[in-house]
Amino acid sequence: MREMKDSGIQWLKEIPSSWKLKKIKYTLKERIEKNNPIRTSDILSLTAKQGVIPYDEKEGGGNKPKEDVSAYRLAYPGDIVMNSMNILSGSVGLSRYFGCVSPVYYMLRPYSNEDDVRYFNYIFQTTVFQKSLFGLGNGILIKESGNGKLNTIRMRIPMDKFGNLVIPIATAQEQRIIADILDNKCSEIDSLVADIQSQIDTLEQYKRSVITEAVTKGLNPDAEMKDSGIEYVGTIPAHWDKHPLYCYFVERKNKNSLGKEENLLSLSYGRVIQKDINSNGGLLPESFNTYNIVETNDIIIRPTDLQNDKRSLRTGLVKEHGIITSAYIALKAKANLISGYYHYLLHAFDVMKVFYNMGNGVRQGLNFSEFSRLMVFYPPYEEQKAITSYLDKKCSDIDSVIADKQSQLASIDEYKKSLIYEYVTGKKEVTA
Repeated sequence: MREMKDSGIQWLKEIPSSWKLKKIKYTLKERIEKNNPIRTSDILSLTAKQGVIPYDEKEGGGNKPKEDVSAYRLAYPGDIVMNSMNILSGSVGLSRYFGCVSPVYYMLRPYSNEDDVRYFNYIFQTTVFQKSLFGLGNGILIKESGNGKLNTIRMRIPMDKFGNLVIPIATAQEQRIIADILDNKCSEIDSLVADIQSQIDTLEQYKRSVITEAVTKGLNPDAEMKDSGIEYVGTIPAHWDKHPLYCYFVERKNKNSLGKEENLLSLSYGRVIQKDINSNGGLLPESFNTYNIVETNDIIIRPTDLQNDKRSLRTGLVKEHGIITSAYIALKAKANLISGYYHYLLHAFDVMKVFYNMGNGVRQGLNFSEFSRLMVFYPPYEEQKAITSYLDKKCSDIDSVIADKQSQLASIDEYKKSLIYEYVTGKKEVTA
């Protein structure tokens, strides 16, 4: 067992006695190289999950970068790239590409050719290091209160403050050994994660197909079918009716004009959830007088930015009385029907990208008048009820399996970060 010493730094604790402590600014130099005159139009993106990648490979889409990239900065292979607005949430990665990045990104690389840039990148990947940055940022925190977790952090960390932080410096030989070990171990872990994520994706696809099949074909495989007249649906049971949405729903417009309602709701990943009306660091409006009052079994539609959302989770079913932003469309049933069925039907249309072809304007948005012309089906009431009950149970079972696998991913991620921390702080000894 080698000799250890107290680092005097809370997140580091003990480090090997032979290791040094140095400020980042004396170890890593910042690259500030503008893409002007333009040397590349290849835009790179950085996410906590995918690292540094070409923008076109970014999961989930996002706002398309502006065409003029002359104000962007250049990033080279071997640069540590970090988003100054998202360092706290893990947006740090090692670039394998030459390209340009947003001006809010920092690019760092070692002063000394003896140092291994991979080692420093791994330091910045640790949760404890990222947590040590709290208090350094300028900006706001964004909290999602649906599950009580801090999901998104938007705080800019100035480079002068970041550069004054102290990090452990292993010998050049140990840096390379540690980086090699972590490259191998993390590669194995990432392969396992990719396999589990593939299983989750398959389950999600299965869930979508189950929903689509039930809401467009019904539950009786022997039912007589007819052409729906809708290309993306095909046939439907012969006894089902088909009419525009406005035959069954009206838009609920009941403003919270007196500001008395305080049960704030939000549409999050296909679910309508409660949101803390007193949180979110001032991002919520001062007044909720313009918000809509909604009721149980209303259907919520998010009708904006249709071109930027690849996941297509734009529908939600309200489970309780509350208020929600008027930017959403709130559908209120005006006939004797089961709202749950229509929520599933609209969800199926959503994942089929049906809404995308209906949008207008720069932001590709819809209003109720446009959306209400969407053709929907009307199975008999008892059949709507049966389909909804079937899908509630089936989707609950699938979601339970997905949740277990997501829990596995969370545990693996925690193990990976712990493993990285043990190596880059010298808690695990390596030998040449």
